[in-house]
Amino acid sequence: MKTMNSLKTPPKVHVASPMLAGIMYAAIWLALGALILSALLRWGNMQEHQLPTYSLIVHALAAFAGGFVAGKRSSKRGWYYGGFLGIAYGLLILLIGFLASNAGINVRTLTMLAETAACGTFGGMIGVNMKR
Repeated sequence: MKTMNSLKTPPKVHVASPMLAGIMYAAIWLALGALILSALLRWGNMQEHQLPTYSLIVHALAAFAGGFVAGKRSSKRGWYYGGFLGIAYGLLILLIGFLASNAGINVRTLTMLAETAACGTFGGMIGVNMKR
């Protein structure tokens, strides 16, 4: 039978896979970035034609954060885990864009894929070298 003390502290959830944890953190950063861009578009001075440029920045930050987490959780080969996470993140975004709005592959999507791979790799290299 559980005592009252054990019910006061919620159990901590720890995702064992560095890639899954990185994708989850990248999705959180993407959601926050999308909310900020939406707020800036609605209440700020941002124009709609500027949105693709800012969305590339949000994708870069999300891939960096995901790569950082993946590299830190792996504790070895951060560049590998971060780069793979950046590619997986970019492909997932491309797949969602294709399924949601029938967006094809063009120069902008290839730029986003290269950018997420590079930022994920860089985040993984930094994350693996951080102390726990």
